[in-house]
Amino acid sequence: MLVAELAARDGDFALARAAFQRALEKDPGSAHLHYRLAHLAVQDEDMGRAIALAEQGFELDPGDVEGRLFLARLYRLDRQDAKLERVLLGQDGYPVTAEAALLLYQVLLEQGRFNDALRTAKRLQEADPDFLGAAMAVASAYESMGRYAEAERTLRSALDQHPNRIVIYSRLARMRRSQGDRAGEIELYLEVLAERPGHYGTLVSLGEAQIAHNEIDAAIETYAELAALFPDDLQILRRLASLEFGSGRYEDAAERLRGAIRRHPDHHEFAYSLGQVLRGLGQNEEAVQVFGSVARTHPLYVEARMQLAIYYEESGQLEAALVEIDELRGLRRERSLDFHAASLRARLGDFEGGVAMLEAILAENPDDTDTLYQLGVLYGLRNEIDQSLEYMTQVLERDPENAQALNYVGYTWVERGENLDQAERLIERAVRLSPRDGYIADSLGWVYYMRARPLIQGRRRSEGLELLRKAITQLDLALELTGGDPVVSEHLGDVYYLMDERRRALYYYEEAEAMSPRLEEQPELMDKLDALRREFGIQESRSGASGAQ
Repeated sequence: MLVAELAARDGDFALARAAFQRALEKDPGSAHLHYRLAHLAVQDEDMGRAIALAEQGFELDPGDVEGRLFLARLYRLDRQDAKLERVLLGQDGYPVTAEAALLLYQVLLEQGRFNDALRTAKRLQEADPDFLGAAMAVASAYESMGRYAEAERTLRSALDQHPNRIVIYSRLARMRRSQGDRAGEIELYLEVLAERPGHYGTLVSLGEAQIAHNEIDAAIETYAELAALFPDDLQILRRLASLEFGSGRYEDAAERLRGAIRRHPDHHEFAYSLGQVLRGLGQNEEAVQVFGSVARTHPLYVEARMQLAIYYEESGQLEAALVEIDELRGLRRERSLDFHAASLRARLGDFEGGVAMLEAILAENPDDTDTLYQLGVLYGLRNEIDQSLEYMTQVLERDPENAQALNYVGYTWVERGENLDQAERLIERAVRLSPRDGYIADSLGWVYYMRARPLIQGRRRSEGLELLRKAITQLDLALELTGGDPVVSEHLGDVYYLMDERRRALYYYEEAEAMSPRLEEQPELMDKLDALRREFGIQESRSGASGAQ
């Protein structure tokens, strides 16, 4: 037995098993040896042998409580519930120990036998009124039965016996949360904090409950208290800054993150977060410096460089954007980066270079619809529309349900003023496939506009107005889904202009101007805007402030 125990401690289970087996040959009536061999069988994942050995141990010594509990756990793992109950219950029909009662209770609860589970928990509570686990079991049984008031009364009674036990408050809070009572959950956390001000876990739970209840200002106060109490808790600092940023408190978030960077200069996740906040504030020069400070070895380095690429592209610095994208391509093999680099090359005048990149990808997989789609987009950028449509047709031949290609072909026809009925059908199919894509919603609104225009200009104004109202519905949805886009706003302006609602048209044209319009896609926006401003007697330079004469 000594050899076996030492071998088991050292992890040499084969030696331990052999030694225990030799001991069992010398003393075949030992329940203990049967149980020890059963433990080793569990190590070998031989559940059948483990149960057989433990059953022999139980028959040899029914009074070995630890052995009975071990056999019961094996039965539970093997889902032999009837045998489990027989082992846990004594001749009087009651569990042999408190631990046996808790194990039986858990099994009954899992089986959905809530009344039996409640009776078992109450017997345990009667046997030991001071045992907190019994009270918690009774409460859980009531909760499983949907008897929430009785569950809460049980836990409140337990608080009288065990005042200030955080675990009871936590259980009450979870129960209220499970019922969707976030306000009640918050009330409980405040009750705990009145007794234990500054308790970390309770403050964190309170903050998260306040967020779930959409009490963002209160959550910010809670996390600010946590940050003051635990200034070196980086997770709390990040959470607080995120809340401030999300609620529009950009300056507060930026200042908090600057302070975190001063204290923790090696934690570059703060720099990344600060860069995002500064972009929200429009402080792009500092944002570029901060994103650039993220160490190459940090997991957020790639994301930081991607943020730089996005900024450079949005601000028209396409060469700098391409430098960043090319570096990222060396760090992360993703086709999306290759597509992005090809597009930037084409926009910088190296159209052949961009096409060559995509054709090299296509050569490896000629039926790759993503690459065919990107080639179509590239030719579209060069205004070689027929070639662009040829690639999109190839995409649809291979993937008739490709929503983006359906939308591209349909929108291109609409822009050309041709095949409007077929374009509408293609775009409607794209909408069904991708109902939450704002740009496809914009396309459907635009086809309604293009179909309405000849009706308004002719003698079928009522029909045209009906189409324009449908266009407005789609374009409003597109603005919502995209989060705001200058092309969509210009389209709304065009719709209202055609309806002769020129003040509203001016509003949307100005909205488009404020969103940094993509002038290559919107070459007429500023002319339309200036014409309406002159009509209404509004003076404004193309980069200045407006005012009425």
